[in-house]
Amino acid sequence: MSDLLEDTTPGENAPEFTVSEISGAVKKTIEGAFGRVRVRGEVGRVFKARSGHLYYDVKDDRNVLACTTWKGQAARLSVQPEEGLEVIVTGKLTAFGAQSKYNLNVEEVEVAGEGALMAMLEKRKKALAAEGLFDVGRKQRLPYLPEVIGVVTSPSGAVIRDILHRLRDRFPRKVLIWPVAVQGAACAPEVARAIDGFNALTPGGALPRPDLLIVARGGGSIEDLWGFNEEIVARAVAASDIPLISAVGHETDTTLIDYVSDLRAPTPTAAAEHAVPVRLELLAWVEEQSARLSRGMGQAVMQRGQRLRDLSRALPRAEALLDSPRQRLDQVSLRLPNALRGLTATRRVKLTEASAGLRPRVLTARLEPMRDRIATTGARLGPALGRAAAEKRRELDRLAPRLDGARLGEATTLRKDALAEAAKRLERAFAVNTAKHRDRMDALERMRQTLGYTETLKRGYAVVRGDGDVVTTAKAAGKAGALEIEFADGRLALGEAPAKPAKKPKPKPKTPTPGQGSLF
Repeated sequence: MSDLLEDTTPGENAPEFTVSEISGAVKKTIEGAFGRVRVRGEVGRVFKARSGHLYYDVKDDRNVLACTTWKGQAARLSVQPEEGLEVIVTGKLTAFGAQSKYNLNVEEVEVAGEGALMAMLEKRKKALAAEGLFDVGRKQRLPYLPEVIGVVTSPSGAVIRDILHRLRDRFPRKVLIWPVAVQGAACAPEVARAIDGFNALTPGGALPRPDLLIVARGGGSIEDLWGFNEEIVARAVAASDIPLISAVGHETDTTLIDYVSDLRAPTPTAAAEHAVPVRLELLAWVEEQSARLSRGMGQAVMQRGQRLRDLSRALPRAEALLDSPRQRLDQVSLRLPNALRGLTATRRVKLTEASAGLRPRVLTARLEPMRDRIATTGARLGPALGRAAAEKRRELDRLAPRLDGARLGEATTLRKDALAEAAKRLERAFAVNTAKHRDRMDALERMRQTLGYTETLKRGYAVVRGDGDVVTTAKAAGKAGALEIEFADGRLALGEAPAKPAKKPKPKPKTPTPGQGSLF
């Protein structure tokens, strides 16, 4: 700028410059005079463009300094600028001629003291708590004995050795280690990716999905542990479907991940103790429970046995309970043969009376009309067929003059075939009908013979007739003039019926002879 002014002399007109010359001279002057600077102030408005560039202000109580961090620089920042945060920014001061502005191209952002960090942590903590990420109701229960445990930590530190040693002492389990950076700019994104990666594993796959996660780190300053206070880590822990134990720092160190996790352990060693029980203590507990179960079962059996014996004393003897039923059974058993014999005799008499009325001439009289009707129908069927055939021939003769020779022959052939087919069908129907009636008559004949009294005579019975009628009582036999007995092999005539036996006169009492009586 001074070089441009040296060309002018006093009293002459001022030289003319283009806008670009003036902007370039201002930019060169600012960059040459300040170079790389460190500025302390409070972060004001923060804007992140879609391109990834950051635009924000650093201010004090009187002035504002515009700051810019390009996309490549923003990925390397250890602390992301947030509104209201007191920081120390480091970068190069430059000018932007398109808007006649100067700004600071920031390459590094640091928190201005521990108090500012705590203020930012408290602000972030309140925001996450308002979203419900710290609620007790959303925390998951830890598995009692996980098969696989996933550990997110540095593979080279003492933390992983302490965890493995404690697990081996208490209850050996399978352990999957996801190595991450535990401090610095890469800490937060790597820890978040590790938690998401463990959750993305398929249960039962080639690489088994853990049943429990442990995020662990040793102690350090608040700046060293700051990666576990990042929002990206807290949200990854809240979204984890696998129960998670946080073990970051020592007992006095507290980070945001401790509030979001399902369980906070004061040290990595304590996290391993919470993860699995002591195997020997578990075995001892199982043996103790087994002994208690055996004692309890023994006592329960003894108590039930004593109770059963007490109740059995109040119950009657089994023999006493069965005495009355046995007596009733004996009585029924004695009555059963007589009852069966009486029932058989009663049914035999009824059967004899019923069969006596089934005479052969009665059934023959019923079957004769059927035979006559069948014979009459058969006798009428032949003439009827003849008449039908003659009528069809006469009809053909009447139609013959109207038809020519060829059609007449064809019609005659068709009529003859139809008549032949009708005759065959009638013959078959007559044969079937006759067979059906014959079968029915045979069945009735068999039934007649079965129900007839002749079958009963073969079993040793006899039919007594008096004057041609069946006699079933002694009174009727006494009234009959002549009796006839029919057996299975023939009949026997007895002539006149026997007279009733005369009643014997009652003997008269003897009169005592007079004389001296007996002393006895």
